[in-house]
Amino acid sequence: MRITLGCRLTYQLQQATPMIVMLNMHYSRFGDLERPDYLTTIPAVPLESYRDRFENWCVRLVAPEGQFTLTTDGICRDAGLRDPVPPMMDQHAVQDLPSETLVYLLGSRYCDTDLLSDEAWRLFQNTPSGTARVQAICDYVHNHIRFGYEHARATRTASQALAEGHGVCRDYTHLAITLCRCMNIPARYCTGYLSDIGEPLPHPPGDFAAWMEVYLGGQWWMFDPRNNVPRMGRVLMAQGRDAADVPLVQTFGPNTLTGFEVWTDEIVDGRA
Repeated sequence: MRITLGCRLTYQLQQATPMIVMLNMHYSRFGDLERPDYLTTIPAVPLESYRDRFENWCVRLVAPEGQFTLTTDGICRDAGLRDPVPPMMDQHAVQDLPSETLVYLLGSRYCDTDLLSDEAWRLFQNTPSGTARVQAICDYVHNHIRFGYEHARATRTASQALAEGHGVCRDYTHLAITLCRCMNIPARYCTGYLSDIGEPLPHPPGDFAAWMEVYLGGQWWMFDPRNNVPRMGRVLMAQGRDAADVPLVQTFGPNTLTGFEVWTDEIVDGRA
């Protein structure tokens, strides 16, 4: 399967504004790119690229005053399969975990493990450990939170999502990650594209998505508490402890987002 994917974000800026942008596919999928999803801007400005501490691809720039547009547009080859379902396996004892996974057991900006530890153990201490426990957490979060874009709030933490019972995909993900960490299962935040390929019509407007990966059986496995079913056309962009590590566009100054388009469409007979 071939997927055309990209985005177009337009801002109105009151002054020259530095930005850090994470809008490219994750390096783990570079080999699947048929047409690279290069970042372009209108007007054109100098771009400086680097990798952050989590090996995400980042671009630094200074956007001029006025209207400014960021665009990516690539073609990705994909197996055309739904997300793999993790096999049943036990979780690692903390002392047996690789050192590089330990940071994903700790609290972070939006994953307030200190506030949710007692509740996590109350809810899940009697579930089988490992894959079954992670799926129980995903089932709980999926059923507990009511999805709605009108509920989006950039400052909502996992404990607030639990208390309020509504949010968007990042809130589902933060809560599930936090509950996993409380149960000594490393979990990290992922952001990227999630297509509606294979889903019944009508499809909602395109958007980015958030999900998580947990460390079980010596490797990372994908879980999606928001959708909680295998999906097609999932393309990773960035990973971190939580959303604070992977803002798709971090602006250092006042701005207004005036245009937002995201697309992930299957190419059939040369047409998307």
